[in-house]
Amino acid sequence: MKSFIHSNFLLHNKTAQLLYHEFAEGLPIIDYHSHLNPNDIAGNHRFKNLTQAWLEGDHYKWRAMRANGIDEYFITGKAKDEEKFLAWASTVPYTLRNPLYHWTHLELQAYFGISELLNAETANAIYQNASEKLQSEEYSTVGLLKKMSVEVACTTNDPLETLEAHQKIRTQEIGVKVVPSWRPDQLMAVENPQVLRDYIHRLGESADIQIDNYKKLLEAVDQRHAYFHLNGCRLSDQGLNTFYATDYFPEEIEKIFRKLWDGHILSAKESEKYKAALLHDLAVMNHKRGWVQQYHVGALRNNNSRMYEKIGPDTGFDSIGDFPMAVSMSKFFSRLDKENVLTKTILYNLNPAFNEVMATMAGNFQDGSVPGKIQWGAAWWFLDQKDGIVKQLNTLSNMGLLSRFVGMLTDSRSFLSFPRHEYFRRILCNLVGEDVEHGELPRDMDLLGSMVQNICYYNAKQYFNF
Repeated sequence: MKSFIHSNFLLHNKTAQLLYHEFAEGLPIIDYHSHLNPNDIAGNHRFKNLTQAWLEGDHYKWRAMRANGIDEYFITGKAKDEEKFLAWASTVPYTLRNPLYHWTHLELQAYFGISELLNAETANAIYQNASEKLQSEEYSTVGLLKKMSVEVACTTNDPLETLEAHQKIRTQEIGVKVVPSWRPDQLMAVENPQVLRDYIHRLGESADIQIDNYKKLLEAVDQRHAYFHLNGCRLSDQGLNTFYATDYFPEEIEKIFRKLWDGHILSAKESEKYKAALLHDLAVMNHKRGWVQQYHVGALRNNNSRMYEKIGPDTGFDSIGDFPMAVSMSKFFSRLDKENVLTKTILYNLNPAFNEVMATMAGNFQDGSVPGKIQWGAAWWFLDQKDGIVKQLNTLSNMGLLSRFVGMLTDSRSFLSFPRHEYFRRILCNLVGEDVEHGELPRDMDLLGSMVQNICYYNAKQYFNF
């Protein structure tokens, strides 16, 4: 059976169709947050088959397969690649009304021109067709980026990384700007002092600083921050349970650091103070170098302890958390604003209960210096489906300026995820189109088309100075 994906997919009125096809469809993509492997881009890697390009590292698909009763052997285990693909294909019909059903068929059609529905019966032909195409230059990692008109792709990088892959990419002039992003989450991991101490020791070696107190820790971190800046980094990103803004004195943080360094477990209050100090100091560094900082807040990670011990983190056992948010977030940003060290900031929440909290909090710290300086970011992770995207767009429209929104990102490890930008653009155009059809917005296509183009591309280009 042929796919339901057609030129007017998700575009349910004439205005939406005009906005998408005339204004949004042909725009390049700026993907300002992803987890692509820069080594794959630097080496212009070619995937051996569709499983390696599409299923490896994709915890969305893994979760669905587990829910469908697929044994772990066919998900992250030692099954052959073709067996894993067949297990996924047999799951796809059961993903009806899950965003995976949309994404799967958008991706097959956008990259491979495959319009058949994926299921157990069509799996073999689709696997062979796509895997064969993946062997050509057009389907190398660089080719895949160009196929989707990706202009900028930002990766996610630990402060200890050498960024050699990014350096190599710049010399290759591949036609796609690939930018590193600073992700210092390991520095906040105080729950395991020995692991943190080992990390800090390696940080000191990379910065050629012997770290034995908090002040030297900051010196080493700042040196790495400067190194990232020298290598083109202009974005930071942190994954947090919630914001940390507990009051502290500098001498307290030195004592807490010494306790950590000696391998002792911190009390809850000590942990909060250490995280509050470090979170603030990292934000000051971001401001000093004019970076955009991003905060992904509210994931409850690695819930299945048995599977975490077996196959590790980022394997599909995370969920939405219900951590307190508003008071500490307000206090954190208020301090930065008062000290005049609040840089451009994007906030992402995972719990939809905090949609209005995030949207209104962003408005508290706009200062007139930059349009949309504080952004409430795109619907994230469990929320980046049609319903979540519509709710984010509607809430932002009600409580902020949708016209200044910097738009969509993939947040993906896969080179086949870029149709998520198309998905977002279609949903946005349909939403605006519905308002026009209902008489709630003027039928001024220049005005509306300009807004759509800005949200899909130009706002991000200006905001990040790409």
